[in-house]
Amino acid sequence: MANQLQEETSPYLLQHADNPVQWYAWNKISLELAKKSGKPILLSIGYSACHWCHVMAHESFEDQETAQLMNKLFINIKVDREERPDLDKIYQTAHHIIPRRSGGWPLTVFLTPDNQLPIFAGTYFPKEPRYGIPSFQDVLRRVETYYRENELEVRSQTEKLSDMLENLDQSPKVNHENLDHTPLEQAKQKLSEIFDGEYGGFGDAPKFPHPTNIEMLLDAWRNSAEESDPDLQSLFMATLSLTRMANGGLYDQLGGGFFRYSVDRYWLIPHFEKMLYDNAALLALYANAFAATGDALFEKIASETANWVMRE
Repeated sequence: MANQLQEETSPYLLQHADNPVQWYAWNKISLELAKKSGKPILLSIGYSACHWCHVMAHESFEDQETAQLMNKLFINIKVDREERPDLDKIYQTAHHIIPRRSGGWPLTVFLTPDNQLPIFAGTYFPKEPRYGIPSFQDVLRRVETYYRENELEVRSQTEKLSDMLENLDQSPKVNHENLDHTPLEQAKQKLSEIFDGEYGGFGDAPKFPHPTNIEMLLDAWRNSAEESDPDLQSLFMATLSLTRMANGGLYDQLGGGFFRYSVDRYWLIPHFEKMLYDNAALLALYANAFAATGDALFEKIASETANWVMRE
């Protein structure tokens, strides 16, 4: 069967649509095919701006010999981490557990065909062995042989890993009445020390939007809004930052959406690169800010950013 990525919309997946590898997207069809074939899954996760993703694609995925080996031994699935951050999070965590090393991209994970549990995981593998890293073809052969000859051991290993992942995903119960608010107050104090009181944001150039910091300030104000002494300082820092970013060059005034950061203090000159994960966080932030304040500017920015994400 031919490469199945031609009909995808992800720029990253389309970069691989002409590979000799029989790539599939992550969907019911590909997962069912893996179950029926009994072949393990080779899952490759990356994104379009990733340098080492391009290197591995050129060395291995565009190579006829490597592609033939992949097609013979595995069901090959490509995932764009910007489309499926949920899958990236799961398998990055698995990678951290299996070889006990930090992850990265491209993420290369071999999965059982029936329940998509990791057998082995790594990141970039070179075409030829170097720096103590085996060649990608050698990894392909070893993983397939291990899976075929050690079914019971693989099943036991993947079941243990599944239990570990489930335990990591269980959030502990929190008694909110006894929460220590000292760390939050300390964080707010640190932010106030580096807050730009004229142009908003934190620190000097280059200036990043830091949506999690602003979200924390919004939450601090919301939680105190009904009290006799509401946290107006947090509200000021959040809304000034949001307004300055929206009215400056960080925000694409023509096409919508945010660039990664401003090269100057004033939010005027952007670094001309837009990332989906940045815009997802900022879209949620501006929507929450509109809900909290009723400011029409924040509603406009959230709407235009959503339109840009859907369009691009």
